[in-house]
Amino acid sequence: MSKTKERTHSVAANGVPPQQQGAGPVAPPRVSARRRRPGVIALSLALIAAGGAGVAVLLLQVGHRTQVVTVVRDVQVGQVLTEQDLGKASISLDPAVKAVQANELDSVVGKRAAVELKPGSLLTRSQVTKDSLVKAGEQLVPIGLKPEQVPATALVPGQKVELVHVPAQGATDTGKTSDTPPQTIAGRVVKASSAAPGTGVVVVDVATSANDGPTVASWVSSSTLRLVLDAQDGN
Repeated sequence: MSKTKERTHSVAANGVPPQQQGAGPVAPPRVSARRRRPGVIALSLALIAAGGAGVAVLLLQVGHRTQVVTVVRDVQVGQVLTEQDLGKASISLDPAVKAVQANELDSVVGKRAAVELKPGSLLTRSQVTKDSLVKAGEQLVPIGLKPEQVPATALVPGQKVELVHVPAQGATDTGKTSDTPPQTIAGRVVKASSAAPGTGVVVVDVATSANDGPTVASWVSSSTLRLVLDAQDGN
């Protein structure tokens, strides 16, 4: 047998290459055991549980929908509401929004709009009234106000006003003064239009007593009327 065959036979016999036969045993790698911290583990579990609970609450809130009454047609101030003016929608409603529930739709049909209603809006109790905006014994007088006569404070239905008669220029004697206060008539805003394009004139419907209606109309015709707002609380 040749020397090459002898060396091959020697490797096959003991299963170890010749260059490693003289080496000692190889020690296994040391695995360091991590020290477990029960406090950290408990905190991690608590955070996971809290996060899961928060997600669950959020999903419940998003998934909770309420049937409410909506406006589907333009409704003017004082107009009686009909079923055709209203609709229903299912939405996620904030508790702070006091919308009329869908099962209460019949309770608002037949009432009057206290404000102008626009399609797509939610209907609230404060937007309707069972009372007529023009009461018995009153008359409705339209008053046109030029841009410089329109108050900066928004005119809203129910706002109390004073209609003041201002004599036209040249109607009084020059150089004479009068201690008599100007004539005034109490009124209540029923509706105020938007400013007309180009002119900026705002038309305000004012309810007055039936006895004062003709007088106010004459002041409007002669352009001797001014509108003054009363304090909202009546003081």
